Amino acid sequence: MDTVILSIDQGTTSSRTLVFSPKGDVLYSAQKEFPQIYPADGWVEHNPEDIWDTTLSTLKDAYAFAKKSDAKIAGIGITNQRETTVLWERKTGKPIYNAIVWQDRRTAQICRDIKETYAEEKLTAKTGLLLDPYFSATKAAWILDHVEGAREAAERNELAFGTVDSFLIWRLTGGGTHATDATNASRTNVFNIHTQDWDAELLELFNVPASILPDVKDCADNYGLCTVLGEDIPILGVAGDQQAAAIGQNCFEKGDIKSTYGTGCFVILNTGTECIPSKNRLLSTVCYRLKGKTTYALEGSIFVAGAAVQWLRDGLKIIKDATETEAMCESLESNTGVYLVPAFTGLGAPHWDPDARGAIFGLTRDTGRAEIARATVESVCYQTYDLFKAMSEDGVTPASLRVDGGMVYNSWMVQHLSNVLDIPVDRPKVLETTALGAAYLVGLQAGLYKSLDEVKENWQIDRAFTPSMETTERDTLLGGWNIAVSKVLT
Repeated sequence: MDTVILSIDQGTTSSRTLVFSPKGDVLYSAQKEFPQIYPADGWVEHNPEDIWDTTLSTLKDAYAFAKKSDAKIAGIGITNQRETTVLWERKTGKPIYNAIVWQDRRTAQICRDIKETYAEEKLTAKTGLLLDPYFSATKAAWILDHVEGAREAAERNELAFGTVDSFLIWRLTGGGTHATDATNASRTNVFNIHTQDWDAELLELFNVPASILPDVKDCADNYGLCTVLGEDIPILGVAGDQQAAAIGQNCFEKGDIKSTYGTGCFVILNTGTECIPSKNRLLSTVCYRLKGKTTYALEGSIFVAGAAVQWLRDGLKIIKDATETEAMCESLESNTGVYLVPAFTGLGAPHWDPDARGAIFGLTRDTGRAEIARATVESVCYQTYDLFKAMSEDGVTPASLRVDGGMVYNSWMVQHLSNVLDIPVDRPKVLETTALGAAYLVGLQAGLYKSLDEVKENWQIDRAFTPSMETTERDTLLGGWNIAVSKVLT
């Protein structure tokens, strides 16, 4: 083992660090879950120290593995849950409030108030986003307005803002670097994706002071030296988790598309150097930025995917492990008319209804654990269909899809997805594509790869799924889903 890459994957429910070979093989993985905090209806928080402690612990484990293997570490990559917002003291690095998670809906009224005086179309033209609590700007403003003395401290340049990547970079470099990458910046609602800079008008609109913002770098760039291990190691690659997955899935050509099924589900379509505006409430966003050149994407965001399976395990306690759902789905000949709409924290694209809440429809006395589990898994496929329908109405009709994330270990789910979308779905051999994307960025910056074409040579398919459902059955299932969704929309 000559050279390896350490890749931090800081997610919504756990932190991981993986060790990759330059060929993209997973050599080692360490993972730790951390608590979710729900202070009120629709509120979701994390303790930033939990994020840090679990990240540092897994990073040290991965580092120890690399050193025991006598490997040279090319660098560290970071990929992270996007939009989740942290504010901390520059002097101490101590957070002034819990991290407000991307799923959090507490700023829904703030967004409605802003819409009264500022046209959402104008914001979308600059950021590619919508006026929704999902994004970071209103979260940062909320913290500044609700933590005593925070705004005054910000005016004295004593505070720093960041998405989780920025917070980790600050901690890893001992406060030496306050930076983010273009993909994470593009999820804040105060970053102009066309000029590739923070937007003064939007900062004023959201009441976010420019003094707290990080520098914005390319995805493959120098982010300073990690000083918390036994040696100083450069941080060379950063991307938000969904863009990192697109990189890990080698979506480098215009029209390439991937869908990641983790806590949420996110579809990203590479649109090349053209930033395509959506007429159907999809997002225009930065896919990646390399050597100063921006590649754009269309994105559909589903807030709850794997989180619904986690709810089956931890909330309803009808399964002990997510892997049980595959056999439960297979045990039934049909969904028996049972539909779950997992709007636990509102509905994302294309509905963007922060006040929608989850519901189960079609229950009878015969409904049991298997029916509810299957309805949960099916809901992810139907939500993906809604995104593809919106893309189709925007003039984009993908011919196939690459999938990744923890849920796609369930082959029944991937086959049902292919059936519902009526297109082939490809599952790669390496499913850790989010962490892999961050590793590839390190490899590009460290010179392990000369180009994206060299990166593409690593991608291998595990299994190809092709549609096998009659049109009438598909239409019936989608009709039932549409009725269920209509009943939860506010």
